[in-house]
Amino acid sequence: MAALRAPRATRATALHPGAWWLWALGLATAASRTTNPLLLALLVAVAGYVVAARRTDAPWARSYGAFLKLGLLVLGIRLVFAFLLGSPIPGTHVLVTLPEVPLPEWAQGVRIGGRVTAEGLVFALYDGLKLAALLICVGAANALANPARLLKSLPGALYEAGVAVVVAMTFAPNLVADVQRLRAARRLRGRSDRGLRGLLQVGLPVLEGALERSVALAAAMDARGYGRTARVPTAVRHTTTALTLGGLLGVCAGTYGLLAAQGAAFGLPVLLGGLVLALAGLGLGGRRAVRTRYRPDRWGLRAWLVSASGAAVAAALITASDGLHPPAVPLTAPALPLLPAALILLGLLPALVAPEPAPEPVPHAGARADDADREERTT
Repeated sequence: MAALRAPRATRATALHPGAWWLWALGLATAASRTTNPLLLALLVAVAGYVVAARRTDAPWARSYGAFLKLGLLVLGIRLVFAFLLGSPIPGTHVLVTLPEVPLPEWAQGVRIGGRVTAEGLVFALYDGLKLAALLICVGAANALANPARLLKSLPGALYEAGVAVVVAMTFAPNLVADVQRLRAARRLRGRSDRGLRGLLQVGLPVLEGALERSVALAAAMDARGYGRTARVPTAVRHTTTALTLGGLLGVCAGTYGLLAAQGAAFGLPVLLGGLVLALAGLGLGGRRAVRTRYRPDRWGLRAWLVSASGAAVAAALITASDGLHPPAVPLTAPALPLLPAALILLGLLPALVAPEPAPEPVPHAGARADDADREERTT
């Protein structure tokens, strides 16, 4: 047990970012297999606890709150649509009757207004909670996995696309961090940071900082020779394209077969065959990349434990059958299936075995002074 005690995260002991994504995708897969609000709430609680215990103070680690708000927004939109447009679920408990808008014959099956039943809203609530839980699980991976370190672990064929994704993922968190620093600088100087005028006076320095980071990033990428590719034969390029496209189509077809009610027999073989073809295509495509890896991240025992905990949660809800889909008709309180709920708690394992985040250094006064100078130049 002493060997599994969580150490302080350093460059050598930091968890592989791919393990966080595998863990989060396992929770998301489990959320996609149920509409039970109790199990979905338990999955969200597990993800939130692990994020609170193991995330750092980096700008990209603060995205979890945005995903929580996005999940609540999706849930609210689903309920509003069910209230205004009705629900395909029949119900006898009428809450309110809205004025119904007459529609032409070609819009049969669609209605605006009419009866709003409790069963329809409950069905919409279950469906919205499922999508919200999926978003929150993905948000947990965004908050825990360092995108720059994840880019370093990508295959060579995906490196250029990965750079674009990493830049996009880090732009918004850095923008939020700049806004927070500039508002703090304005408060320290006795200026108001509220209202339309305060927003405009903060926006210009933030835009200037974003442009400076873009120029610095472009210079760094140019200095490191980004975009250089090795020459490969034409036959290899065509083979790579055929393997990658065929593998991705196989993965899509196999995933659909696993999720569909009648495709479980062919879903797994097609999925495995697609993965083999896609990996072969990525291996051939990596010949075009001429980059090298400096201090590659190691996949150790803790990474296996973290990813295995997510896989165990996914397997628990894939194999379970009772209590995963509580009916909306008739109206009954959802029951908590004990065995799936107990197996979901395995998702808490990363909070025990993953390395503890190192405390971030306190920003020195020069950082706020630079923000104040930038604000002074633009106002």
